[in-house]
Amino acid sequence: MGTALIYLLVMIVVAGVVFVGVSLLFGRGEELAPLPPGATPTKLPAQDVQPRDVRDLRFQQVLRGYKMSEVDWVLDRLAGELETVRRDRDALAAKVTELEAQASTPG
Repeated sequence: MGTALIYLLVMIVVAGVVFVGVSLLFGRGEELAPLPPGATPTKLPAQDVQPRDVRDLRFQQVLRGYKMSEVDWVLDRLAGELETVRRDRDALAAKVTELEAQASTPG
């Protein structure tokens, strides 16, 4: 009888330690409070985002989150697309300036 009681007490202590450990590791499962309107958990300029800004983005690493390699791939692709769009925009702006100069020159 004494052995069974000791066994039961040890099981209760082990279960309590496991419960506390899992609670500390994973949290209690409560939802986080929403961010205030206009707030963002990452740092980006309010306007004129550069490709460098996208490449420099880093997100918090959490146990239950996104796969880091996929996030890095998306950020690299977005930065590349942003570079392409800006390069095309600058080329078109230069072409418009050139055409306006040609149109204003009496010929």
